Amino acid sequence: MQRRLKNVLVVSFGFLLLFTAYGGLQSLQSSLYSEAGLGVSALSTLYGSVLLSSMLLPPLLIRILGCKWTIVVSMCGYVAFSLGNFYASWYTLIPTSILLGLGAAPLWSTQCTYLTVMGNESAKKEGKPRKDVVNRYFGIFFLIFQSSGVWGNLISSLVFGQRPSRETITEEELVLCGANDCLMATRPSNSTHQPSQELVYTLLGIYTGSGILAILLIAVFLEPLQDDQQNCSGKKQLPFWSTLLSTFKLFRDRRLRLLVLLPLYSGLQQGFLSGEYTRSYVTCALGIQFVGYVMICFAAADSLCSLLYGKLSQYTGRMALYMLGAGTQFSCAIALLLWEPHQNQVPLFFLFPSLWGVADAVWQTQNNALFGVLFEDNKEAAFSNYRLWEALGFVIAFGYSKFLCVYIKLYILLGVLILTMVAYLIVEYLEYKNTAEPLSPTQSNPGEEEETQTKM
Repeated sequence: MQRRLKNVLVVSFGFLLLFTAYGGLQSLQSSLYSEAGLGVSALSTLYGSVLLSSMLLPPLLIRILGCKWTIVVSMCGYVAFSLGNFYASWYTLIPTSILLGLGAAPLWSTQCTYLTVMGNESAKKEGKPRKDVVNRYFGIFFLIFQSSGVWGNLISSLVFGQRPSRETITEEELVLCGANDCLMATRPSNSTHQPSQELVYTLLGIYTGSGILAILLIAVFLEPLQDDQQNCSGKKQLPFWSTLLSTFKLFRDRRLRLLVLLPLYSGLQQGFLSGEYTRSYVTCALGIQFVGYVMICFAAADSLCSLLYGKLSQYTGRMALYMLGAGTQFSCAIALLLWEPHQNQVPLFFLFPSLWGVADAVWQTQNNALFGVLFEDNKEAAFSNYRLWEALGFVIAFGYSKFLCVYIKLYILLGVLILTMVAYLIVEYLEYKNTAEPLSPTQSNPGEEEETQTKM
C-alpha cells in the first residue's frame, strides 16, 4: 500500500512540476502572442499533433519503453516547447508545438494506465471495489496536479506584475470585450502592451527549470511496474499491427462511441477558458498581468474539488457528480453570454473561473476513472481514445478561435454539453441494465448487484 501510494505521489508531483510550466504558458499564449494569431495557432497545432499521436503512439511507446520511460521521454517535448518560447515565431513555436503534441498523448495515456494499475492492485490487496480505489488515486493525483495552475499562474502574475502593461481602457472599448469580442475585427484598442523581453525571459527560465526537475524526479524515483509492458498494456506479445490499431479496434464498443463526447467536451471547455476567457474577458478589460491571478482561482477550485470528488463519488455515485458539473458549467456559459465585463466588476472575473474549476474537476476525475473502470482490459487503447477526442476538442476550440465571435463559441459549448450528457446517461443506463439483468434470474450475487445499483 505504501509503495503504491509513494508511486502515485511521485507521478503527481512530476506532473505538478511539468504543468506548472506548461499550464502557465498555455494561459498566456493567446494574450502574449496575439499578433497574426500566433498564440492560438500554436495551441491548435499542438493539439492537432496530440490528435495524431493519440491514434498511433501510446500503445507502441508503452510496449517498447514501458510506463516509466514513456513518461520520461514524453516530458521532454514539454521542455522543448518552453525553449521554443524564448524566441517566439512561426519557425520556433509551431515545430516545438508539434513535438509537445506528439509526446502529450503517450504521457497522459501512460499516466492514466499507471494509476489504474496501482488502484487495481491496491483494491485487490484491500478487498475494496476497484472503482472506489481508482477514484481515490485519481483524486489524489488531480489534487496535486491541478495545483500546478496555481503555481504556474502565480509565477507569471508576479513576474509580469512588476511592470503593469495595461493602459486604461475607455467605456467604448469595454463594450467590445466579453461575448461581443469578434477577432475578425481586432482593434488596436483591444490588445495589450507586451511585457518587456527581460520579463519574458525570466518567466521562461523559471518554467524551463521546472520542466527539467519534473523529468529528473520521474527518472530517479518512479518505480517501473513489475513486467512493465504487460501490466501497462494488459497484453503480452501482441502482433505489431494489432498493437498499432488497438486504439481504433476499441471503437467497436458501443459504450466508447457514446462516451467520446465526454473528452471532446472536456477539450472544448478547457480551450474556451484558456483561449477565449483569458483574452476576451480578462486581458481585454483588465490587462495581461491579471491573467495569472484569475487562472489561479480556476486551478485552486479544480484542485480542491478533485480531491473532494475522489472521496465523494463512493457515496454519491458518479452520476450525481456529472450532473453537478454539467449544471455548473451550463449556468456559467449562460452568464458569460449576458455579462458585459467592466473594470469595476473585478470580483466577477475571479468568480467565473472558480466555478469553471468546480465543473472541470468533475470531467477530469470522473472521466478518467470511468474510462479506466469500463475498459479495464484495454486500458491503454481506452485512454488513447480519450486523449484523441479531448485533443480534437482543443483543436476545434483553438482552430475557430480566430474566426468566430465569443458568443457563437458559447452557443457551441452549450449545445455540445447537452449532447454529451444525453450520451453519458445512455451509457449509465446500459451499464445498469447489463449489471442487473444477468444476476436477477439466479440471484447469484445479490450483494454485488445492490452495491452496483447504489453507487451508479
